[in-house]
Amino acid sequence: MRIHIATDHAGLELSQHLQDHLRGNGHEVVDHGPTAYDALDDYPAFCINAAKAVVRDQQAGIEALGVVFGGSGNGEQIAANKVVGARAALVWNLSTAELARQHNDANVISIGARQHTIEEAVSFIDAFIAEPFSLEERHVRRIAQLAEYEATGTIAGKGVDA
Repeated sequence: MRIHIATDHAGLELSQHLQDHLRGNGHEVVDHGPTAYDALDDYPAFCINAAKAVVRDQQAGIEALGVVFGGSGNGEQIAANKVVGARAALVWNLSTAELARQHNDANVISIGARQHTIEEAVSFIDAFIAEPFSLEERHVRRIAQLAEYEATGTIAGKGVDA
């Protein structure tokens, strides 16, 4: 599987470790930055580029997921979710990693690099990658509603305020 990664300075050490781990497990890793430590770097472009690449790959039929991280993971998740077609979930334990895939068909996860040990973060990412989408009708329906809103600004028959 192709894994797109992005971070900021707070996650740079985790990024290096994670890339080695994922490559060691046979994944193709694409690093969207940063490539060097800069305490004043800005994560939005890195995370947006990773999310765009995931969506582009998936639309082309390439099996791909994304991992973005920073100090808390919050801003990185927000940035990734600005990309049409990205479904980024903030993950803080194994259950949220698994449910992000099972129920939400998340294609990107975000992790707070300052909130977890490297071992914990790796376990969340491995769980996320391994977990398939459940394909349950209720989850498929809800994801379709999110995509409809993303495309049209409304969800037909669901009372979205104008």
